[in-house]
Amino acid sequence: MSKTDKNSPDIKVGIIGLGIISAIGNSVGENTKSLFNLTTGIGKISHLNSKHSKTFPAGEINLSNEQLIEKLNLPKENNYSRTALLGLHAAKEAIINADLSADELTETALISSTTVGGMDMTEKYLKRFSTDNSVQNYLLSHKAADSTNKIAKELGIMGFSTTISTACSSSANAVMLGAKLIKSGKVKRAIVGGTDALSKFTINGFNSLKILSEEPCAPFDDNRKGLNLGEGAAYLVLEATTKDHLSDRQLLGYVSGYGNANDAYHQTASSENGDGAYLAMRAALKEAQLKATDIDYVNAHGTATQNNDLSESIALLRLFDKNVPNFSSTKSLTGHTLAAAGAIEAVFCILALNKQIAPGNLNFLHPITETKLNPIVKGIPASITNILSNSFGFGGNCTSLIFSKA
Repeated sequence: MSKTDKNSPDIKVGIIGLGIISAIGNSVGENTKSLFNLTTGIGKISHLNSKHSKTFPAGEINLSNEQLIEKLNLPKENNYSRTALLGLHAAKEAIINADLSADELTETALISSTTVGGMDMTEKYLKRFSTDNSVQNYLLSHKAADSTNKIAKELGIMGFSTTISTACSSSANAVMLGAKLIKSGKVKRAIVGGTDALSKFTINGFNSLKILSEEPCAPFDDNRKGLNLGEGAAYLVLEATTKDHLSDRQLLGYVSGYGNANDAYHQTASSENGDGAYLAMRAALKEAQLKATDIDYVNAHGTATQNNDLSESIALLRLFDKNVPNFSSTKSLTGHTLAAAGAIEAVFCILALNKQIAPGNLNFLHPITETKLNPIVKGIPASITNILSNSFGFGGNCTSLIFSKA
């Protein structure tokens, strides 16, 4: 651990491993194939028993809790929430992908995020907690930190560990915090990301806001009707690299920039002129020491809600002086995975960097009247060096990350 909090200009934050599970695949390989083939994961809800299952499509993962427990070699009697199961699945793939040893894991930090926590089990057993001893252990898995603690224990992580919950920017903030800890010399390596499961709580909550679509979502389309919820988890393994000491492992890319801002405009809405988004993106560029013209692709937050897509479009026009680069929202494939969204889309950005393909935006037909911006509608080969990824949450929590080619 360093005694100083000042960033070292010599330290770069390398990405050495990825792990992901989403509605378009249960691994990095499956997600890669679906992402660039534009295979959507949006469909009918089957694993969650909700009265809205037939009304609102969602990005649901095709594995049941029982199948996840079996794949993870967990005892049948456990108190894992679906959030924890998805998180452990993705985190295990990330450490295998990074080829981390047991000894290395003991000195690796874990920064995980969630918004739903163990709500899926809490709502399932709520009426039985007071009388049924067999389900009371799920009370302990309700808190947000439970999934982080379970992942840390299963992976053998004994160092720094924390949980972030800042709405839909949560896992983007986990990436940012991990990068800051590495750049300041406080940790050498960090596993960063997030996990969230579908629950009645989130479906009912977003439905009460009247922003769920009964159709597959259409980000940045003038006729967009709202978002589709999704579930999933993703983690990146970050490691310090310097000019004198490159990582011993293959570098997949760098976290070169990050920025966080809050326009304090509204509890659930973005400001009309996109102040929070604009400030976060500008801060990320400053941290990366890049100009707006250095960005080759933007993975937009793009929720397909009336408010977000217009506000984000305005912010993009402000930042890029009306010369907006290729951009798209991959939520048209996965649904909005809430706390996991920033990390899932970070994995997609690294895949785009390494494949040199900018992924497409499904269901777009007509540009927003006020801004006339057109996202790319299918994956296109492109020369990509720097990618800007946006994650904006309730309460004005706006975070932007920049990923650069290794």
